[in-house]
Amino acid sequence: MSDPFADVVSLLKPKPSIAKQVTGSGRWLVERTELGSPFYCAIVEGECHLTISGSPPLLLTTGDFVLIPEAYSFTMSSLEPPPRGALPERLETSPGVFRLGDADATANVRAMIGHCAFGSDDKAILVSLLPDLIHVRGAERLMRLVQMINEETGAQRAAREIVLSRLLEVLFIEALRSAGGADATPGLLRGMADPHLAPILRRIHENPAQSISAESLAKHAAMSRSTFYARFQREIGVTPMDYVTGWRMALARQLLREKVATADIAEQVGYGSVSAFSAAFSRHAGMPPGAYARIDAAE
Repeated sequence: MSDPFADVVSLLKPKPSIAKQVTGSGRWLVERTELGSPFYCAIVEGECHLTISGSPPLLLTTGDFVLIPEAYSFTMSSLEPPPRGALPERLETSPGVFRLGDADATANVRAMIGHCAFGSDDKAILVSLLPDLIHVRGAERLMRLVQMINEETGAQRAAREIVLSRLLEVLFIEALRSAGGADATPGLLRGMADPHLAPILRRIHENPAQSISAESLAKHAAMSRSTFYARFQREIGVTPMDYVTGWRMALARQLLREKVATADIAEQVGYGSVSAFSAAFSRHAGMPPGAYARIDAAE
């Protein structure tokens, strides 16, 4: 049976970027403006605040793990932050190890922090299926994974990039299945927590080549079309057929990158002819499949 979590993370292709150990002492604050890159943090000891733009501060304590799949603007700070306008105190004491705040004060937090990137050029659609924020308390398995990523980042071992990519995939999947789906923002996590929608999502992922309509999906969910349509859109954030099309196109892009013939791709993602697939792909990607394949090959 197909696993939508694994499918989405696999297509996102998380790639290693930065992994570091951070200690905060006294009053400190770090403000970041990201370009939509994923951010994660594991609190080894102590506590601090994480504030995402537009949201109240989130208290992080020992054993907490946070993942933001698409971080744009956020701050991390001591519980009592420094005065507004104060210059940040940040010192790299050794490669990948940083000290924040007053070097003479007692540490109030120790954390492992990481940034990564997604290799997929369909990431906007795929990331939209993930929660805006995942916060897990008592995350022992996630803590161990972050520790392994930090250790691998600092080492120069054979196949380092492959190992890091696989560890990041496991980290994302573990974070998703550790989070409380019902409380997440609309997306795949909430959909998979819904006993009526989870089998439908697995059905879509397991066989994208099958003939799929909102009516057939509603029938398999044992709901009226209107009830199913409203529930799917409320829990996942898109209409059933938008989800189906988005998933098919994400698969199609991957197959084009793998140099699979267009006719075979059309069949694998549920289109009865090359022309129907080409028209759908052009609407979705803004260019025909052949042009997309040539651009990818040039890169």
